[in-house]
Amino acid sequence: MFINRLFFAFSFLIFFGCKNIENIEVDLANSLIIPKKYTVNYTESEINIDGIDDESEWKKAPKTADFIDISNNIKPLQKTYMKMLWDDENLYIYARLYEEHIWGDITQRDAVIFKNNDFEVFLKPSIIHTNYGELEINALGTVWDLLLNKPYRLGGKANTKWNIDNLKSDVYISGTINDSCDKDYYWSTEISIPLNEILEINGPDYKKVKSGDIWRANFSRVQWEHDISDGKYSRKKENNKLKREYNWVWSRQGQINMHIPENWGFIYFNDKNEINTDFDLKIDIKTEQYGYALFEKIKYKELKYLNDKTIDERIQFNSNSLKNNNISAEFIKTKDGFLIKCKNQIDDLIYTINQEGIIKYK
Repeated sequence: MFINRLFFAFSFLIFFGCKNIENIEVDLANSLIIPKKYTVNYTESEINIDGIDDESEWKKAPKTADFIDISNNIKPLQKTYMKMLWDDENLYIYARLYEEHIWGDITQRDAVIFKNNDFEVFLKPSIIHTNYGELEINALGTVWDLLLNKPYRLGGKANTKWNIDNLKSDVYISGTINDSCDKDYYWSTEISIPLNEILEINGPDYKKVKSGDIWRANFSRVQWEHDISDGKYSRKKENNKLKREYNWVWSRQGQINMHIPENWGFIYFNDKNEINTDFDLKIDIKTEQYGYALFEKIKYKELKYLNDKTIDERIQFNSNSLKNNNISAEFIKTKDGFLIKCKNQIDDLIYTINQEGIIKYK
């Protein structure tokens, strides 16, 4: 314990120097979100996109843990899981959503699909770019795909005219859709996404996915309570207002907002000769995520006043959470906004996050 404290103090002097830096206390006790990890195994056999995972290759794909509530670890009312495979051309996704009442009424592509119960895919293939793609599908198989240049809360704009060329998807119903007279079992969707279509959102230099690549990704299920009138389903209302939907996800977001890419999970494209191996992110995820917890507080919450500091002014953060993990963290006001710098005893990297949420490792 003494050695750790000594190392922390020594790291502080090296990292921040001997300047007179203001210190502030910050509570990070409930702020840390550790993203999940998933290994996408390689397939050499063709996957028939029919909504059913009956190909033997799907046995190579580990199921995720059951989805959890988006903002906490509360167990959802109904079970959801998904799994993935890849080949040189496509990313394959299979999701199963257990549901006693399967219904849907949106049939037009690129309509707002989450007004029905749906399954959603979020893919971001680059750390240094802010662009990402989103795909939603309902139990009728209706698709909405859109491209964002950055998250909405950072001023991002959605391009709903963006379509994933050569996208394939289908749905299987274990039950009877839009029949209120019985109870259903589940609906599932199978999706084939051309890898080059996702890579192209980051520009022409991104040509091909290779073994060892790591993307940020998350997966969500939107679930509405329902009313039945004259045999027809609709979203449930109370006092003439729609009840809020449930949001169940693979990797917890910490709040009801899927558009926080820094909290998405990591997916790793496995070598064709490897199956179900874990992978090394080559970073300390706690240092990164504590940095993003500070970003959240500075950009949107109780530390927002730091944005009014003068250029080059610095703030050192004191926190038991940081101290217990031997992490040093500093705020620097810049002409463009700010930088958060974090350092730990595990690696030689300095983690910097700017006002746009873009992280760099030095």
